Amino acid sequence: MNQEKSNISKISGSQLLPQEEMLDIKTKNDSLIIGIPKETSYYENRIGIVPEAVKLLVDNGYKVIVEQGAGEGACFPDNEFSDAGAEIAPTAKYIFETANIIIKVSPLSTSEIELLQKGQALISSVHISAQSPEYFKKLAEKKVTAIGFEFIQDSADFFPLVRAVSEIAGNTSILIAAEYLANTKYGKGNMLGGFSGITPTEVVIIGAGTVGEFAARAAIGLGAMVKVFDNNLFKLRRLQTSINSRIFTSIIHPKVLEKHLKNAHVVVGALRNHSGRTPIVVSEEMVAKMKKGAVVVDVSIDQGGCFETSRVTSHANPVFQTHGVTHYCVPNIASRVPHTSSYALSNYLAYTTLELCELGSVELMVKTNIGFRKGVYMYKGILTNQAIGEIYNLPYQDINLVASLWL
Repeated sequence: MNQEKSNISKISGSQLLPQEEMLDIKTKNDSLIIGIPKETSYYENRIGIVPEAVKLLVDNGYKVIVEQGAGEGACFPDNEFSDAGAEIAPTAKYIFETANIIIKVSPLSTSEIELLQKGQALISSVHISAQSPEYFKKLAEKKVTAIGFEFIQDSADFFPLVRAVSEIAGNTSILIAAEYLANTKYGKGNMLGGFSGITPTEVVIIGAGTVGEFAARAAIGLGAMVKVFDNNLFKLRRLQTSINSRIFTSIIHPKVLEKHLKNAHVVVGALRNHSGRTPIVVSEEMVAKMKKGAVVVDVSIDQGGCFETSRVTSHANPVFQTHGVTHYCVPNIASRVPHTSSYALSNYLAYTTLELCELGSVELMVKTNIGFRKGVYMYKGILTNQAIGEIYNLPYQDINLVASLWL
């Protein structure tokens, strides 16, 4: 007892106060390099990271390499990227050989896959329906970790990149329809909307998701009479609430849909299937009964389209006419407004990339960020997406299991 008292008397007053805990602070991996090659897909004008986002990454100590001319299609000249601190590379080959993280908007081409280095991370769109088994096999051979825009989720289990592009596509679809409706060659010189003394334009929207919602907002804003069809009652109710307007809504009954298509000036196809082809809900017979000079904008064309008469077009030749009805069937509508679309993508990708770099590796990002993990469709050469595996009859593994084996 006396010995204990003697030991206590030797402790100073400062030692009796609460002491700071010494935590192990992880130093960031500033050797990570972000590479942004120029888009090579036909009429893909967007870029995944805008100059302001480049500055954010550079100011935090990370190197960004942008291929010469990568931002020109979206009106971002090279000097804006260099002023933000990026290195301007003369070729894509240099970027693929140097960067740890590759950010693209469109999927890689066959020649770009050949440039990939073992262990790199690829962040881009996938466009499942436009790929082949060979595409994913070639990616697997490179042992890369690939993250798809379409699969990434946020903390609320929403798809932030899909929603951003869908909002733009919904708004833009109405502006496109207005352009062709007013054209005397493809339409009848009608103004989309309405004014006092004249019956307003009728717009039928098939699909009450994000594209349908923002198409409805744009059409209502112009004064059009809007009717929305969908087979999901929850989506129809949510749309009514979100736009705060009691517009006409209906389940997709063929006879009811056909009746309203006959009077429509504009029809927007906005259905989406998360695991396959979009169902065809408008037959050629229905299209034949529509008004001459009516305009169809099939936003669902990237998944096959919801009109039987739809076929893929491009920004160079965007429209064709069938039964006197003008069809606009360009898959990447958002690329029509590339400057705005690039900001929409960059707003998410910039901070996600920064978080990845701060953690120091893709492996840690996959471990700690659940939404990002859901975006991984290939992990170190192993296919981890069930939908891709089932569509193309390829073997796949659960990402949670595969990632745990590597960490």
